[in-house]
Amino acid sequence: MSDTNGAGGIRIGKHLVGAGHAPFIIAEMSGNHNQSLERALEIVDAAAATGAHALKIQTYTADSMTLDLDRDEFFIADPKNLWNGTSLYKLYQEAYTPWEWHKAIFDRCREHGVLGFSTPFDAAAVDFLESLDVPCYKIASFENTDLPLIRKVAATGKPMIISTGMASVAELDETVRAARAAGARDLVLLKCTSTYPATPENTNILTIPHLRELFQCEVGLSDHTMGIGVSVASVALGASVIEKHFTLSRADGGVDSTFSMEPAEMSALVVETERARLALGTVSYGPTEKEKASLQYRRSLYVVQDMKAGEAFTPDNLRAIRPGLGLPPKFYEQILGRRAQQDIVRGTALSWQLC
Repeated sequence: MSDTNGAGGIRIGKHLVGAGHAPFIIAEMSGNHNQSLERALEIVDAAAATGAHALKIQTYTADSMTLDLDRDEFFIADPKNLWNGTSLYKLYQEAYTPWEWHKAIFDRCREHGVLGFSTPFDAAAVDFLESLDVPCYKIASFENTDLPLIRKVAATGKPMIISTGMASVAELDETVRAARAAGARDLVLLKCTSTYPATPENTNILTIPHLRELFQCEVGLSDHTMGIGVSVASVALGASVIEKHFTLSRADGGVDSTFSMEPAEMSALVVETERARLALGTVSYGPTEKEKASLQYRRSLYVVQDMKAGEAFTPDNLRAIRPGLGLPPKFYEQILGRRAQQDIVRGTALSWQLC
């Protein structure tokens, strides 16, 4: 199922993604398995229990990502960086998911009815993932300008989810054009801020509807902020996909644990993003069908003292009170000074026939 204008949504596995459907929630395992397959499978179990729709891993090796050097640009020497004091190579060695684990992880996903897929970082990773028949692909922000990789993934014909971190509009245009020219029909762009963790004020989710307008595709958020507030707000701006890093417990440590969600938080994310979507509704004024029964509890004009025929209406015997079965309060000043047309018992809803 596909709609290139983004209005009708797309299908990813068994899930319909787009307007009219629950936000598609992706739990990103990344390196939070801490090099334990048992823990990786526990993460899958926990993600499924939260109601997340998908579990994503990453497919690379340290050698496919960088060189084994401990100097210059290959070493992270930035006190503000979460991974300060290590080389890129060692970081990827610690974080990577062994390829021999992939099948077991995806099999566990299928057991739970969760969509399991991955982010490939080079052509060999794509070929490997194709051998496992993954249902879709994710392109990471740092690879969103790698057009050969984009074309390789697009040629599979499977849905593509691309994070937009750091990319200019011109770069995204190149990426989207390359993907579509190579065969991608079902495309999702995720607004992303490539800092770890990201701050709300540096997230700029107003970009989400602009992305949809520019590229006529489904849009979402790859969210590295803490908590669920930014993700929930993004749904109000049209996000149909939310990706958050996920772990069993931040206290367990790991390369991505600091900015990852725990199970209770992910459960809340699933619930609250759907509430946000349902709350959008349509432009609507006047009572909804459900509100009509509440109209009786509006204020209206009531006689609050016994009155004799011919007696004048005054502030002492006429008030706007609940319920709403009398004349609307807007007629209060108009009725003051008029005469009662008959005897009126205290607690009578005022009608034109009485005044």
